[in-house]
Order: sequence, then C-alpha cells, then structure tokens
Amino acid sequence: MLILGLDPGTHVTGWGVIDAATGQAPRHVDHGCIRTVAAQPLDERLYTIDRALADIFGAHRVAVMAIETSFVAENPQTALKLGHARGVAMVGARRAGAEVFEYAPSRVKSAVTGSGRADKRQVAEMVRVIVGLPEAPPSDAADALALAICHALATSGRLPMAPLPARGGARLREVPQVLTVAEFKRLGVR
Repeated sequence: MLILGLDPGTHVTGWGVIDAATGQAPRHVDHGCIRTVAAQPLDERLYTIDRALADIFGAHRVAVMAIETSFVAENPQTALKLGHARGVAMVGARRAGAEVFEYAPSRVKSAVTGSGRADKRQVAEMVRVIVGLPEAPPSDAADALALAICHALATSGRLPMAPLPARGGARLREVPQVLTVAEFKRLGVR
C-alpha cells in the first residue's frame, strides 16, 4: 500500500511516498517539495499546490494520505493560509480516491524518534535510517515522510496510535507504548 505523507504550506509543501506492504518495513518510493512564489496571490499558490499534488497522485497510486492536524499559529493570517493549503491537499487526496488521516506533530515525532519533542534534524535523520536513504531529505520532505511512516506503523499495530476516526464514527483505541530505535531494529526496520 502506498502512503503519501504531506507537510503542507503555502510557500513549501513537503511530500513523501512510502510503500507499507503488510509485514514489511516501510520502503521509500519518492519525495520532494512543492515550492510556490511568495509574491504570487494566495489563490495562484494554492492552484500550484493542487496541480503538483494531482501530478503526484497520478504518478503514484496512493491509497492513503497522512497530514498533520491543524494547529493555532501565533499569527492568525498564517493559520488561515495553512488551513487553505491543508484543505487543497485534503480535497485533492479525496479526488484521487485516497483516504485522509491526520496526526498531531508530537505523535509523528514520537513515531519516528521515540520523543514527541524531537527537533527537525533528529526527525530527518531517523527518517533517513528507517527508509534507508543515503542522506537525510530536506526538512519539509523529511516531515512528510515521517507522517507516512507514522501512519504505516500506527495502522500495522507497531506504534502508538492517536484515536483516528474510523469509518462509521467508531474510534480506534490508543496504544500506550512508543517504539525505540532498538525496537525498530528488532522489527527489521533498516
């Protein structure tokens, strides 16, 4: 199953695709960043993001998209613009037939590093190790890959999982433990 992780932004949207075959360690497929021109009007930047995501969904038959939950930024305008980018991404995923799941940033960090307070460098390095990349991806792409890894591990029962809305309104239970680097290695994750 291909999973797209997405770290949305109106200037840079990081994305990463992994293959999460049942019983296998997550495998890197592709990653990158969608960059927009800051001087462009917001609607043009959102259109650029939409078109680029349509290309990604077309190139990779993604079944699931994992995206960070909303947060309230210090600047209300920033929060609104981020909300627009998230909305474009969520609609694009549904248009492509992919399910959408949301994860809190601390949950994603815990998933890949064992700590909900890890910094971006730590997240990028653990993403590199988990999917076997020769070097850490750019920060936005690393965050996106971390989201995809989080979803893959959470839904396989190998990682703590935030209660996600299941289809039909039921909620999935939360698992109390966090995987450490040693447990990743024991499970065969590169």
